[in-house]
Amino acid sequence: MSAFETIIYEKKDGIAYVTLNRPEVMNRHNIQMRDDMYQVLTAIKDDPDVMVAIFKGAGERAFCVGADLSEFGTAPPPVIARQVRFERDIWGLFPTLKQPLIAAVHGYALGSGVEIACFCDIRIASDDAIFGLPEVSLGMIPAGGGTQTVPRIIGVGRTLEIFLTGKRIDAKEAHRIGLVNLVVSREELYPKADEMAKKIASRGPIAVRCAKEAINRGIELTLDEGLALERKLAWLVAKTEDAAEGVKALMEKRAPQFKNM
Repeated sequence: MSAFETIIYEKKDGIAYVTLNRPEVMNRHNIQMRDDMYQVLTAIKDDPDVMVAIFKGAGERAFCVGADLSEFGTAPPPVIARQVRFERDIWGLFPTLKQPLIAAVHGYALGSGVEIACFCDIRIASDDAIFGLPEVSLGMIPAGGGTQTVPRIIGVGRTLEIFLTGKRIDAKEAHRIGLVNLVVSREELYPKADEMAKKIASRGPIAVRCAKEAINRGIELTLDEGLALERKLAWLVAKTEDAAEGVKALMEKRAPQFKNM
């Protein structure tokens, strides 16, 4: 386990666990958390042993309630701020991770809390979760990727309604519109996330990463371009030892032993 000032990072059996750890302020995202998160994301990206990562929030009340405006409101001058963001751009780093990412959301997820969740590939919410993007009501707009990730998940019209009105939605509504994949009880949240992560980690790691790449990159391409990308990645995967092992295991009616090769 690696303990940063604002994040707890753990790794077990190919699964990385990232806990936002400022429960006294409902896990508000401050400058230190940005810096800690940048180190954690880089560690996950560069670690071949990490097959999947789970993001969650410490405490009982929230996943993350957004940026700590008491800090970001007194940030350095614009030129310096832009330089720091370029050097520690967690929002630009999230999409470069090849491993599947799971957000386990409980309580309040507001502002950058929603943005962190939406940079994950799968979102599981407890039935007490509340989502919202209040930036416009504060005279600002989301700056952590929300204007780009959320409409890709739920569509433009629903995104505009949520963004422009500042409305909050509960877990049931979030599931109805596709913002979250699954809603479970609070007690089931982390076990369910762990169960899903273990299932993903048991699959062929090269195939999992290439499937994620094909889907996330392909959605931005024309159909012909996306099909070409799929063919390229499928051909690369088909030549791996893992692919041969998967077919062999199926024929022998046993669980495959993947080696990430």
